[in-house]
Amino acid sequence: LDKYGIKPDIIIGCAGGGSNLGGLISPFVGQMLRGEADYDIIAVEPASCPSLTRGTYTYDFCDTGKVCPLAKMYTLGSGYIPAPNHAGGLRYHGMSSIVSQLYDDGLLTARSVKQTDVFEAAEMFARVEGILPAPESSHAIRVAIDEALKCKETGEAKNIVFGLTGTGYFDMVAYQQYNDGKMSDYVPTDEEIAASVAKCPKV
Repeated sequence: LDKYGIKPDIIIGCAGGGSNLGGLISPFVGQMLRGEADYDIIAVEPASCPSLTRGTYTYDFCDTGKVCPLAKMYTLGSGYIPAPNHAGGLRYHGMSSIVSQLYDDGLLTARSVKQTDVFEAAEMFARVEGILPAPESSHAIRVAIDEALKCKETGEAKNIVFGLTGTGYFDMVAYQQYNDGKMSDYVPTDEEIAASVAKCPKV
């Protein structure tokens, strides 16, 4: 971005456990914390595993075996098992402590997106750009398209940066399921999430 003299207005990354998103946004968040710049940062997670948008900010185990030390995070509970849909690799029950803190401090926002909407965006991107994106990356692509369409409606010009972090050549079965109309959009109920979070350790 520096090389081409471009300042982003919106930065969008997929969010499962937070490492992918953290790698993308860290330099920009540093600028924000130092008061050097301001960005609209959006974390995008699957609606089937919405740790930021519907989770609880508390101490929880990092692993389902409850062996690792506790960490403060946005979590759905370490025992939460997402529905057996695709959702790429974004199926972790919680979010990294750093990303969770940034979200809690209001330095980034979060959105959850349904699986068929993600694959619709992925297919559109593949047809336009000639790159078959990984399902994880396609969560960010979905919201990047949505933000671009908002700009089209308002007439605003914004630089939108999103993380394209992999190709989808190992995910052809999922693309086939989408194209065959066999892909579902499972979204957990509030009761399911509450029951899982209730099992978090009391700290």
